[in-house]
Amino acid sequence: VKTMTAEDAKCATPGCGKPATLTCPTCKKLSIVEDSHFCSQPCFKGIWADHKKVHARAAAAQQALLQASMPADDGYAYTGVLRPAAKSPWRTIPDHIAKPDYAETGEPLSEMEMRKQAQIQVLNAEDIEKMRKVCRLAREVLDIAAAAAVPGATMDQLDAIVHEEAIKRNCYPSPLNYRGFPKSCCTSLNEVICHGIPDATVLKEGDLLKLDVTLYHDGHHGDLCETYCVGKVGERVKLLGQVTYDSLQLAIASVKPGCLFRDLGAIIQKHVQTHSFSVVRSYCGHGINSLFHCAPSIPHYGKNKAIGVMRPGMCFTIEPMIAMGTYKDRLWPDDWTAVTADGQWAAQFEHTMVVTEQGVDILTARLPGSRADFK
Repeated sequence: VKTMTAEDAKCATPGCGKPATLTCPTCKKLSIVEDSHFCSQPCFKGIWADHKKVHARAAAAQQALLQASMPADDGYAYTGVLRPAAKSPWRTIPDHIAKPDYAETGEPLSEMEMRKQAQIQVLNAEDIEKMRKVCRLAREVLDIAAAAAVPGATMDQLDAIVHEEAIKRNCYPSPLNYRGFPKSCCTSLNEVICHGIPDATVLKEGDLLKLDVTLYHDGHHGDLCETYCVGKVGERVKLLGQVTYDSLQLAIASVKPGCLFRDLGAIIQKHVQTHSFSVVRSYCGHGINSLFHCAPSIPHYGKNKAIGVMRPGMCFTIEPMIAMGTYKDRLWPDDWTAVTADGQWAAQFEHTMVVTEQGVDILTARLPGSRADFK
């Protein structure tokens, strides 16, 4: 039971009526307001047998609402209220922009070849400077798109901004045609964990948007993601975003030469579980350099079997995806959009970083004017 913020609520125990100071955590998760507040632990425990029936009724009502929102002509069992919307035509890239090897075919051949070796690359000073440049450019583009993430904007409009701003900087938007991905960035809303395809969906007050931008410039990729509140969001949603942000910061703080990549997941999971959230397991951080994705793989949960010891010059992402409910996920029929299996919302933050002799350098760090809904 957690301390509540409402000042005028009364204890829900029949016959009590004292001012409430506690809120049932399950009621909070299910967004139940009525009969969810109590004056003390004894009052809460004394009525628990009857009170838990409130949870069952609310959960059943929410599930019925989800089922009622499904289109009658769509056979796919969506887990939440979001549905795919219309998508704009494929955006073109000018000839003068240098492109990764998959830009035409969709097949990242050099990446696939490197995966056979499973070797973690150590970058030299020249390559690190190239990473620093592209990561700075990616941050600039993300910040410009984030400023437009307001109620009434569409996710396709955000994609157009990313695409245009990338080209202005002589960059290729890395997601475009990577294994066939049809857009220039990922816009993942509410129950979408990651890899959401930008479409005509309109952002509305209370939404939670994950905006993931990766650019390719001078032969290197820079990758980052932030979670943004669209207008005013609920308290539990706000907590989800903050916990996700904090979990990334805790993991980054441990990055230094000699650290095991597998240890990062336990740091993230320990923090997340204290708030009754869960760590998505299907997607992980990754090496990044001249390749979009390469070794090492960095799971965000504990007791994983990730291989590798950090050395100066290693460049990679940490990008925890944290869910309100289950850690399990499902894919939409587009084979890209990953959603929570129970339809509850998720948040994500990501940085690209390089290990230094002293510790770590966050290459995609926020700039003085960056939008920071969580900090």
